[in-house]
Amino acid sequence: MKHTSLFPVFAAAALLAGCATETQLVDKDHDTSPLVNALDSRDFASAAEDMIADMIESGALDKPNGGRYIVAISRVANRTDQDIDTDQLVKKIRVALLKSKKAVITTAVSGSGAEDNMANMVRDLADEDMGGPLLPELSLSGKIESQKKKISSSKQRIEYIFQLSISDVKTGLAFWEGEKEIVKIGKR
Repeated sequence: MKHTSLFPVFAAAALLAGCATETQLVDKDHDTSPLVNALDSRDFASAAEDMIADMIESGALDKPNGGRYIVAISRVANRTDQDIDTDQLVKKIRVALLKSKKAVITTAVSGSGAEDNMANMVRDLADEDMGGPLLPELSLSGKIESQKKKISSSKQRIEYIFQLSISDVKTGLAFWEGEKEIVKIGKR
C-alpha cells in the first residue's frame, strides 16, 4: 500500500483560507459603493424604472377595448464596447410590465426563438382543438449605445444611451419610443 502525504492538501486549504477577503452584503436600495465607468445593476435599474414610467404614463399600453396587450421581446442590441447582458435591462422591464397589469409577455415567441418551449411542446402533444399560441400584438426592441469623450489626459466622459421601442407587430408602427441617458466621468 502506497502512502501519500496530505501536507500539500492542507497547505493549499490554509493558503486559500488566508487569502479570503472580507465580504459585505450590499443593500441595493441604499447602495453607496463607488460608481464605476462600466454599466452596473444600478444603471439598468434606473434606465428600466424611468422608461417603464414613461411608457405607462404615455398611455401607449392602454388597450382600446380593455384587457392587456400580448408583448413579445424582439431584440435589445448591445452596441457598447462592453460585454454586457442586455437581459438585465429586459428582465426588469418585463417584470414591471407584468406588475402594471397593462401587458403580458409571451415566452413562446421572441426575436431569438421561444424562451420557453413548453407551450409549443404541449400543443404538439395535445389535440388540434387547443389551437396555436396566442400571437403577440406588440414587440419590444431596442439598443444600448455608448460614446466616449476625452476630457483630460486622465479623465473621460462616457455617455450610455438606452433606446427602446414598442411596435405593433401587424403594422410595424411604433406605439411608444423612449430614450434614457446615463453619463459618467471617470479615469481613462
